[in-house]
Amino acid sequence: MTRDLSELYTYSSQKMSYHAGEAKGQAEEKASNLMDKASNAAQSAKETMQEAGQQMMAKAQGAVEAIKDATGLNK
Repeated sequence: MTRDLSELYTYSSQKMSYHAGEAKGQAEEKASNLMDKASNAAQSAKETMQEAGQQMMAKAQGAVEAIKDATGLNK
């Protein structure tokens, strides 16, 4: 009987360790996926801001050229 209890305890302990490891692996995978999503969102925001900045610079340069043309400074 003592041996049976010991084997049951060992089996239960191993099973709990297995499930704990499994849960840890799943948590790590979810964390990794969240980090990937955050990184992708940050990269997308960066690209959007760069494009907006380039558009603003192009418009400003166009405005400068228009003023130069209107005042005769572009000759």
